[in-house]
Amino acid sequence: MTGEQLMQRKAMLLALLEDPAYVPMKLKEIAILLNIPKDQKEELKEVLDALLAEGKIGISQKGKYGKPELGSIAGVFSGHPKGFGFVSVEGMDQDVFIPEDKTGSALHGDTVLIGVESKSGNGKRAEGHIIKVLEHANGEIIGFYQKNKNFGFVIPDNQKLSKDVFIPQGKDKGAVNGHKVVVRVTDFGGPDKKPEGIITEILGHVNDPGTDILSIVRAYGLAEEFPDAVMKQVAEVPDSIDGKDMQGRLDLRNLQTVTIDGEDAKDLDDAITVSKKGNVYTLGVHIADVTNYVTEHSALDEEALKRGTSVYLVDRVIPMLPHKLSNGICSLNQGEDRLALSCIMDIDESGTVIGHRIAETVICVDRRMTYTAVNAIVTDQDEETMKEYEAFVPMFLQMKELADILREKRKNRGSIDFDFPETKVILDERGKPVDIKPYDRNAATKIIEDFMLMANETVAEDYFWQEIPFLYRTHDNPDPEKMKSLALLINNFGYSIRLHNGDVYPKEVQKLLANAEDTPEEALISRLALRSMKQAKYTVTNTGHFGLAAKYYTHFTSPIRRYPDLQIHRIIKENLRAGLSEKRIRHYDKILGQVSVQTSAMERRADEAERETIKLKKCEYMSRYIGEEFDGVISGVTNWGLYVELANTVEGLIHVNQLQDDYYHFDEEHYELVGEMTRKTYKLGQPIRVVVANTDKLLRTIDFIPANDLS
Repeated sequence: MTGEQLMQRKAMLLALLEDPAYVPMKLKEIAILLNIPKDQKEELKEVLDALLAEGKIGISQKGKYGKPELGSIAGVFSGHPKGFGFVSVEGMDQDVFIPEDKTGSALHGDTVLIGVESKSGNGKRAEGHIIKVLEHANGEIIGFYQKNKNFGFVIPDNQKLSKDVFIPQGKDKGAVNGHKVVVRVTDFGGPDKKPEGIITEILGHVNDPGTDILSIVRAYGLAEEFPDAVMKQVAEVPDSIDGKDMQGRLDLRNLQTVTIDGEDAKDLDDAITVSKKGNVYTLGVHIADVTNYVTEHSALDEEALKRGTSVYLVDRVIPMLPHKLSNGICSLNQGEDRLALSCIMDIDESGTVIGHRIAETVICVDRRMTYTAVNAIVTDQDEETMKEYEAFVPMFLQMKELADILREKRKNRGSIDFDFPETKVILDERGKPVDIKPYDRNAATKIIEDFMLMANETVAEDYFWQEIPFLYRTHDNPDPEKMKSLALLINNFGYSIRLHNGDVYPKEVQKLLANAEDTPEEALISRLALRSMKQAKYTVTNTGHFGLAAKYYTHFTSPIRRYPDLQIHRIIKENLRAGLSEKRIRHYDKILGQVSVQTSAMERRADEAERETIKLKKCEYMSRYIGEEFDGVISGVTNWGLYVELANTVEGLIHVNQLQDDYYHFDEEHYELVGEMTRKTYKLGQPIRVVVANTDKLLRTIDFIPANDLS
């Protein structure tokens, strides 16, 4: 059945079921009513299932189809390690609780049809049962194999998949105890029957180097290899540019040009030029012209859209584009002519862009710089480094001047800078973590951030006013309820945040972070504020960026590793060359909505996979320190215990029953644990000394106990 046929049949069935004269019927009865032959009954079921999944119709416990209020609703099941789960339903404020004995064959992530048995109220959630699974989300499961005499089980890595998978004799591909495996599910089981499957691949033994990360790669469906059609196209890409490539381009090879990246970076997709004449700075942000090689609808383009983004795991990068492109012709390597798409801005001393030009260019990078070297020049005025890069020092000092001006201007309008350190995990050659530390930003990293932000804003504003189909990077205003919760939380630390009719302005969040600066609770206040924000996403409508306090924002600066940047480069170049015809405008209007949804989803997947690999390595690293003491800060308070963060960014949990000096209860109003007899309190931001009690690599958890509770 084609997509068009499905839409027509859905419309026809919906009209039937919404007819006032219609009485709820079973599948068989609907088939008779519509004169549908037996061999087409499956197609009828497919159409009904699609309408159920969209919540447009309902089904009774007796299997009769009718209006949505018939007693069933569709939603997505979220499993819990203990077996129960919740179903989120579009349009409902709260999830519906599903007890363990009523989950049926549903697994985490499945689209399900549920019957609601009790409504929410008096602080209790609505409760229901799974009627049927409309769409399974787990055709493959990654897990840990345990062999018995005549059969085996796979314990899923994802703890939310609370059921082990039964592996019949002869279906284990020769796996032994301790192997990490990929299972194809052949039977999803039910209330009294485990899912069943066949092992299709052995990833390696749990103790083999790299197996742990590979398991996460597979669990998130991250493609390691590129299809043959992609590699065939890449093989035809030249290693250097020639005169034909340069035709019609602005030649900027005479400008002093640098890239500034980390020491280990290989895909250099942005280069910078800065000069000053009178009171006006000219900032050139030159971005690799990836679309020159990744043409629309090609195998390369389709694979890049499918991936959406490069994924940066602790021990490997899974690139959006093959290395021949990302590290070769599309990398702005020192001393090599490269094609670029440039945003050249004239900026006055107040940080206002007074003129700009977006152009297809040819550039040649004079020097590949590192953040460390540039910081040594602009911050430390290190004599040796300044001598080594003597010809470039004046430009770096101008860069610092301009970046400071741009940052101050953003600050004045209310831009929020969450300046807490990310985690840097150092691995040995076997993939074992040897150190975990905060990854601090320095003046050089901030210079690049400031310049990229400026280019992104300038391009976004230009194309917004041209009223051309485009992709924007938007960040919606925070939810008022979350802001109220944040206000209550920070009040415990003596901080406040002003709400205007329930809403908050970016400047208020900025003030909060400024007030917490250089205090013990600075990182905590930053994280609490960040958790209260909505996620940024890609959209076709420009609604502004709350966090940056920017009216116009897009992602223009990283087409090697992000598809949205690649997509807008294609639109910009087409517009620069001949303008967009009505036909091409209709084309982009048609495709950009799906591109925004796909790339936002792939970004979230990449973020989750990156976080999981970091959690895994943190857990592995801390396992060698069991019994040792550390200083930390309470980063979370719940009714089940205290989360504590150490200086190296590792977070662990003190279970409430480990606070042995008293019986503690959770005070929701003040967000603290309070001792029943001693009235002793544990609050957010409170320093605490802990002992590493246990680590669980499978669950990726770390348990602490208070140091003074050791007997």
